Amino acid sequence: MWPMPSDRPTMEDVALRAGVSRALVSIVFRNVPGAGEQTRARVLAAAAELGYQPDRRASRLGRSRTRMVGVVFAFEGDFHAEVIDGIYAAAEEHGYEVVLSAATARRGERVAAQAVLAERCEGIILIGPQPRTAQIAELAERVPTVVLLRQLRLLSVDVVRTDEHVGMSLLIDHFVGLGHKRILHLDGGRAAGAAQRRTAYTTAMRRHGLDPDTVSGGLDEGAGATGADRILARPESELPTAIAAFNDRSALGVLSRFQASGLAVPDEMSLSGYDDIRAAGYSHIRLTTVRQDARELGRQAMQRVRGRLDDRADPGPTCLVTPALVVRQTTAPPPHPRPTTIAK
Repeated sequence: MWPMPSDRPTMEDVALRAGVSRALVSIVFRNVPGAGEQTRARVLAAAAELGYQPDRRASRLGRSRTRMVGVVFAFEGDFHAEVIDGIYAAAEEHGYEVVLSAATARRGERVAAQAVLAERCEGIILIGPQPRTAQIAELAERVPTVVLLRQLRLLSVDVVRTDEHVGMSLLIDHFVGLGHKRILHLDGGRAAGAAQRRTAYTTAMRRHGLDPDTVSGGLDEGAGATGADRILARPESELPTAIAAFNDRSALGVLSRFQASGLAVPDEMSLSGYDDIRAAGYSHIRLTTVRQDARELGRQAMQRVRGRLDDRADPGPTCLVTPALVVRQTTAPPPHPRPTTIAK
């Protein structure tokens, strides 16, 4: 059971256990000169025995710097969790703390950003932000700001994202190598990064001399299922032989709808996702996908914030993180055309 606030050990409790003054305990936890090594060891041992944790907020009140970075995000499952894990790892390496603030249907990103500013965060990382460019520019005037997973042309903002042109090229090259020519992109609608991925798909298709074919989709399984219905409503002659979904979650929605309708993947239609979330590798799914290096994206975002704060660096050019193709069991050569019956 977690201790209630009234049950938590205080600095006075640590001083009593260690047999020193409260002032010496404060010196030890502020890591400033004034306590010998033996005293320091005794205080830390007493704190460990009592389970004492110093009040970090109180210790920051007199400092000019807090060494805290705010992260504003709309939780999108495993992928965003891995990005945040990368941010935490890099923050710890450089002596920073991370303050998370989620945007939800009832709590917009502006409110989420204001919350981390109220915590005296020195910089902000926005993961896949939706606000208008002008709103992000306004935020960047107040604190160093890094945008993750969205293309943005603002000289005042650092941008870290996956190289979508590489990712889509790998995917379309894979489909073409299998013999596919009718390759459809179920896009991400208005989601962050959807426009870049759509452009990358179109470019890759035209490089192979193929006609792009896009159906509106979205971020999650429901959007994927709806997109699958739109595809299945087409005449058989207009059906694709392969689908490149915006992300893994939408691909899972497509897969579920196809299975319910009796369409076999990949025997009758190949399917791929994007992100390589954990579910994509499950043994009963084995989804072909493009793996974004989520932890490296998070690490690079934190590095940009640290550079702005510690080195007083100016915002740099867009940081592009290279993705990788992961081939599993949902892609195969296109089905052979059905034989045409000739009436006698």
